[in-house]
Amino acid sequence: MALPNGTVPEPPVQPTTKSAPTVVGINFGNTYASIAVLTKEGLAECIANEDGERQIACAVSFHGEETYIGNQAKPQLVKNAQNTIINFRNLLGKKFSEIPKDQPVTSAPVIQHPDQPDVPAYKVSILQPAPTPIPTPSLSVRSSTNTPAASALATPRSEPIPAERILTVAEVNTMFLKSLVQSAQDFLGRSVDGAVIAVPTEFDDNARAALEAAAEDAGIKVLQLLDEAAAASLVSVYGPSEGLHLDRTSLVVDVGQSSLSLSVLSIRHGLISSIATSHDPTVGGEQIDEKLIKFFAKEFTKKTKTPLTVCPATDPVDKRAEAKLRIAIEHTKRTLSASPGAATCSVESLKDGVDFTGSINRMRFDMEVRTVYAKIISAAHDLLASADHEPLHVDEIIYVGGTASLPGLDESFLVIFPDSVMTPFTAGTVVGGGEGDPTTILARGCALQAKVLSEIPEEETKIKEAFKKGNGYTKESTATKSIGLIFPEEPVDGAETKGDLGGQWVVGVPKDTPVPYRRVIQFEADLGESEENKKVGFEVWEVKEGVKVEKHKPPKVEDDDDGEKDADDEEEEEEEIETREKTVEKETLLGSLSFTSLHATKEKGRWKTRVEIQFIVGRDGHVSVKAWEVSRGKKGELAVDFRTPAPPTH
Repeated sequence: MALPNGTVPEPPVQPTTKSAPTVVGINFGNTYASIAVLTKEGLAECIANEDGERQIACAVSFHGEETYIGNQAKPQLVKNAQNTIINFRNLLGKKFSEIPKDQPVTSAPVIQHPDQPDVPAYKVSILQPAPTPIPTPSLSVRSSTNTPAASALATPRSEPIPAERILTVAEVNTMFLKSLVQSAQDFLGRSVDGAVIAVPTEFDDNARAALEAAAEDAGIKVLQLLDEAAAASLVSVYGPSEGLHLDRTSLVVDVGQSSLSLSVLSIRHGLISSIATSHDPTVGGEQIDEKLIKFFAKEFTKKTKTPLTVCPATDPVDKRAEAKLRIAIEHTKRTLSASPGAATCSVESLKDGVDFTGSINRMRFDMEVRTVYAKIISAAHDLLASADHEPLHVDEIIYVGGTASLPGLDESFLVIFPDSVMTPFTAGTVVGGGEGDPTTILARGCALQAKVLSEIPEEETKIKEAFKKGNGYTKESTATKSIGLIFPEEPVDGAETKGDLGGQWVVGVPKDTPVPYRRVIQFEADLGESEENKKVGFEVWEVKEGVKVEKHKPPKVEDDDDGEKDADDEEEEEEEIETREKTVEKETLLGSLSFTSLHATKEKGRWKTRVEIQFIVGRDGHVSVKAWEVSRGKKGELAVDFRTPAPPTH
């Protein structure tokens, strides 16, 4: 039968394929927030909001009938501080009675909710929209007395009505999170199916529950609340990691605006475990801001002879000037982080109608804030000491936060840490939003974790439960000593010589490895020149790792040709140079293994064979070691094995 004119056969029905869920990573800080999405290549990338900002200020401001959220709300702190809300994230999960009352207030103050007992809230002044104009009556309508109808002109719109609005801390957080996810949806062009949100390590269960509830109210499906240290380390694990060993110890330095958080992590072939953490609410970017504000306030007074008292400011005019400087120095700090030259600070009408423009170079800036750097370095050193570690044991430093982008902080760390330590500055990835950029690393780490969680099938409920805080899978023990092999005398390919161990040392299970754990290593064993005795033998040891400190005097400088020497030089004592070196000492012999090689090959007069060793450290506190001989890519029969109590775990 002929088809009617203008018709075509229906296309065959294509099978529908379920697309991957759309997930994002959110860094919800107390001062700034950021959002990261996954690219087509599977990489995590921070996105800009509708204002073109990747670092979104955590601020909400009410001005008349308008509500400003993010970077648009920050300037309202100058003339509309009483209606501008900041620092609301850290109040999640807290009662009003638990909030300190002695801190200076530069924005809308926290009050007790008038209707809900012991609930913190904010009171802001707003303008409610005017009522809708009265509808215009029809021209055909006349009164009973046959008088003309009312005027055809609409009733003039009345003025907005002043009012006060009470907002709880949870409502403000929900409002801000809703704007974040809306920015992500506008960028992606589709709705967000889930998100992983970074949270400080010091957040307790109440704060976590309050954050999750606020996110749910904002329409965000929370896949996981991920500790900030874990989010930062995920970027390191997923990154290129050039120059970094797969077994390493990382120090996470999170310098927030209001606090300092430090974490020592062990990374074992992608398996991340926390060794120690610390939190100091007295050190942070706020202290650096205060020193910078005081510096420019002093410069302003010096140039204009106009007195300006800041940090703290008591006079309303000085408070407004301080708020202007606080906003202006954000650009100053970013310039100092990105370039080696001087950075300017410009404020229009800083005080009494006088404009101000000042500058500071990096050297002077580092001098001004050196006491803050010293506190951060001291806190890191104390944390390492509490975990029985030294700076020499740290292989990588991961910086988090805009304050951590300052080059002077990294230079201060490298004074006491070894030259081999890897940092975003030494790797050249500290700026640009890439691998080690401290300003975007948390959001990108959360996005990578969201990708992993979104790929877990819905029916795998046990796996999904494993990612929730407090489950048994995260309460692991770790080995307090390293376990490895010692081969007598003959060198082993890829092994390290460590002191007087009586042979070559090959690490099997490094210290601070979470258990249960399984690892397989391969290497080439040299069996010597004998035709008859082709045996492979080694001992399995638990060792103690430490640091050897030596002091020695610097080499003497030759005298001048005339042989004269200043008297001051003779009296001055030469300072000793201190050198540190890692050491390995035998502690406990766990066992020994030996077997005759069946597949050895002769190379340059010496017999060699490839050996595969498997280590298994069980949760029950035992270690199992098995050995095979590998020939032409195939594993031979099990040669030897043993099982013995494992080293102590914590």
